[in-house]
Amino acid sequence: MKHARIAYKGAVHIVSEKEGKLLLPDGRMLDEEEVVWLPPVNPGSTVFALGLNYAAHVKELDFTPPKDPLIFLKGPNTFIGHRGETKRPISAKYMHYECELAVVIGKTARHVSRDQAKEHIAGYTVANDYAIRDYLENYYRPNLRVKNRDTCTPIGPWLVDASDIEEPLNLTIRTYINGELKQNGNTRDMIFSPYYLIEYLSSFMTLYPGDIILTGTPEGVENTAIGDEVITEIEGIGRLHNTIVSIDTPLISNQ
Repeated sequence: MKHARIAYKGAVHIVSEKEGKLLLPDGRMLDEEEVVWLPPVNPGSTVFALGLNYAAHVKELDFTPPKDPLIFLKGPNTFIGHRGETKRPISAKYMHYECELAVVIGKTARHVSRDQAKEHIAGYTVANDYAIRDYLENYYRPNLRVKNRDTCTPIGPWLVDASDIEEPLNLTIRTYINGELKQNGNTRDMIFSPYYLIEYLSSFMTLYPGDIILTGTPEGVENTAIGDEVITEIEGIGRLHNTIVSIDTPLISNQ
């Protein structure tokens, strides 16, 4: 089943999908353009993000595949919903998209094995974790200004129940800019699977319901421009629409 969070007439609603429309708990049906889409999971919990987790992406950047997961944390300020606007500083020279499978934890996990990991997943959604390369010092440790800017991680539109995704490690990932296909990959090319990541993280910290793991992006990332419509999609999970707008915020140079 698909679930979403929306704002409609001053209230937040949890909705499902029926006949291509949004079904409110009281039975009302809405078109998706009538509402404000929110992140399908409240991103107030811990959000983990993976760098260099696809073999072909590592190759296109001319790096050596990591021996251990390269994980950084993201703040809740970065997340916006479907059909939202991402603010790009007008002075930024390079900001690329990253279509990613987002894994949402559904049950507290501590010392969970790979074989048990699936039982701890509530569902999956789509994330687009933009990166502003102007600040990138190295791919092994992206700093806050690269990956934690306001509005720079659209997520959604749907949280799809884990039981509805038969094989999360064989899903097509695509990104379109203004209707043109730019990125075309598959989750089977992950270096570290979601199951391994849950085993790895839960070996030294507790994962709680609502925690999110962004599992990295495949090859094919490119620069974007103000005014671009970016659509990121994952097979069986959904299509996430996002528009890039300008924000007159200067980039502070490194001293």
